[in-house]
Amino acid sequence: MPFDIGLVLGGLVALLVGGEALVRGAVIIARWIGLSPLVIGLTLVGFGTSTPELMTSLIAAFDGLPGIALGNVIGSNIANILLILGLSAVIAPVAAGAFFGRDGWVMLAATGLCVVLMLSGVIGLVGGLICVVGLAVYLLVTLRAGAADPLDLSPAVAPAWQGALFFVAGLVGIVLGAGWLVDGASAIARSFAVSDAVIGLTIVAVGTSLPELATSVIAARRGQGAMAVGNVIGSNIFNILGILGITVLFTPLAVPDEMLGLSLWVFVGAAIAPLILMRLFGRLGRLSGGLLVLAYAAYTVTLVIGAL
Repeated sequence: MPFDIGLVLGGLVALLVGGEALVRGAVIIARWIGLSPLVIGLTLVGFGTSTPELMTSLIAAFDGLPGIALGNVIGSNIANILLILGLSAVIAPVAAGAFFGRDGWVMLAATGLCVVLMLSGVIGLVGGLICVVGLAVYLLVTLRAGAADPLDLSPAVAPAWQGALFFVAGLVGIVLGAGWLVDGASAIARSFAVSDAVIGLTIVAVGTSLPELATSVIAARRGQGAMAVGNVIGSNIFNILGILGITVLFTPLAVPDEMLGLSLWVFVGAAIAPLILMRLFGRLGRLSGGLLVLAYAAYTVTLVIGAL
């Protein structure tokens, strides 16, 4: 057991450090190439911060652990809104009007698509193609909408070779960390006779969402609530259309029965909760944030107790 816990902790650290190095290297390279800040944010940084989730789901799927692979995606989206957005609102009020904008509706549509695919019982190649094509269309529309965004011609803060070194080292760290996290989490699940789905929805999901947690909390403390909201919405879109889509292109995922009950309803409820709270209070204040965090705590406790 101590070894398995060490694998989980080591995997989380490797994912955090590797993800940071990957994004830093990607941004350095992009600035040398002269890409616009919008392109850097949507592609390199967006995909970079989602790489821990992607590698974790891929490795879990190839290891025959669909509960961890799918639970990572579903659990991360739940945690992004109830826990991360909730904590951000507790720290400082957040104007979550972005949930009523284009990106917010895309997130809701992606959530609905994911529910339909889950109810089919097995998410396979067709579902993966729909997700990936949907992500490509979303990125294309977003990039065209920001086509006037100027190129980033400012001097790079580091040489290109250093960016490449950061990128490669980060990728290696993420691959190793994802493997350790999946191995340790699945071993712990077996030790406690807990399903892989519950582990994926809790430990793995929160662990791979740590970069988003750090980003949103720091943004909220600096009074940049819009960045915190954008980070959550963008991450949820990437999780479904990108991570789930790419994963099932390689191998189909059978949906565990545990995810078709409480977790499915919480997954949907979390996606629409900010809309309801915005209608009621006009923004996400400390009260709304506290309600979201309490909802996440109640969900997690119910999930764990039901699994024991």
